[in-house]
Amino acid sequence: MTTYKLHTDRTQRNAFEKYFSEILREDKVEVVETGPYVSISRDFGCMANPIAIRLSRELTRLSKESGKGKEWKWFNKVILEESAKALDLSPSKIKYVFRAQKKSMIDEIVGAMATKYYKSDKKIRRTIIDVIRLIVKTGYVIIVGRGGVAFANDNPQSLHIKLTAPVEWRVEMVRKNYHKTEEDAYKYLLKVDKERKYLIDSFMGFDTYHSIFDVVFNRKTVTEDEILNTIISLLKMKNLII
Repeated sequence: MTTYKLHTDRTQRNAFEKYFSEILREDKVEVVETGPYVSISRDFGCMANPIAIRLSRELTRLSKESGKGKEWKWFNKVILEESAKALDLSPSKIKYVFRAQKKSMIDEIVGAMATKYYKSDKKIRRTIIDVIRLIVKTGYVIIVGRGGVAFANDNPQSLHIKLTAPVEWRVEMVRKNYHKTEEDAYKYLLKVDKERKYLIDSFMGFDTYHSIFDVVFNRKTVTEDEILNTIISLLKMKNLII
């Protein structure tokens, strides 16, 4: 199996860019696992980015106080962007992977005939998995969505969070945030929930349940502060941070 090396003495983005230039040249390098990671999965309507931002800041502060001086980063759409960069494609060309879609045989044939820059569905999915694996093995990262929970075996120093809430509450959040009617918000919610579960299932290779997560939080009844404090306490108890 091909492995990849990540140089931790550079900024993470520069390291990613170096890695991508290497895999495009098909160079083989070795991965070095450097630290823990946190994944945050969420049912649609359960806001996760604000939690990830605050968590990364707090974990960075604690790391500096402990003398480690590690900066925790959080990732969401950058996974899509870096995967597209590695493939020399526009991010719009690979979004379908995160939307419970797959190229048909006709799509594959037409695409291959239409452009010399065509990339197969298998190549796109493999590259996305490689990108996520690289981020996971880097350590000191928080991955929001993007099937981050599916890569626990690549770095066992990890904690996996699920955010959920009653459907009625989530529909109201979607209605407000996306300016939709209640009916349209409900339909949109079902669609996105399906896409997110499909992505995790496809990465894991089986029909998943909440039991794949370490902790499940109800966003309706548990505050953002309570979620943050609990995550940090768990990371300490599991000796993932000092």
